[in-house]
Amino acid sequence: MTRAKGNVDKNLSNVAADLEEAPVNSHHAQQLQQNHNDRRHQDALNHDHPASDKV
Repeated sequence: MTRAKGNVDKNLSNVAADLEEAPVNSHHAQQLQQNHNDRRHQDALNHDHPASDKV
């Protein structure tokens, strides 16, 4: 089993860093939202599905 380095939760620190970034205009806000959606979509693709879900 691997141990986390230090006492900092990597996922939590990444979320905090994303929340600290404030969009400067509507275009930048749209880009930030699209990045969030892209990460979410990739995460969904990376999850394994049970054999019963496959067609």
